[in-house]
Amino acid sequence: MPEPRDTLPTGRDADSPRKGATGLRRVLNATRNSADGLAAAWRHEAAFRQELLLAIALVPVALLLDVPGTGKALMIASILLVLIVELLNSAVEAAIDRISLDRHPLAKRAKDVGSAAVMIALLNVAAVWSLVLFG
Repeated sequence: MPEPRDTLPTGRDADSPRKGATGLRRVLNATRNSADGLAAAWRHEAAFRQELLLAIALVPVALLLDVPGTGKALMIASILLVLIVELLNSAVEAAIDRISLDRHPLAKRAKDVGSAAVMIALLNVAAVWSLVLFG
């Protein structure tokens, strides 16, 4: 009978068997997976498409405005944060829908919290841009 482990496993046996690649192969796999995720978000998420188009319009505006570099960085970072939060929200929604399409209070809560996170990120854009431009 094997001895019980007092600690969590470390090294390769601690990882998922799907995480076998290392080094450059891992970086290439991660890049491909990220591109697949962006493509899936573009195909399946109308909100992501709208926010990405808004980012494509606003990032050049931020770069062209006569504001200090830190202001430009904050303005662009606030826009990118919306995209990041939207991607995470979409991932939560997809996982919830994969588990079950039945209505459940916890599923509703998870989706509502993700939506609230996106709303706060959008409010952050308005706040950052207002402070940089008029603050």
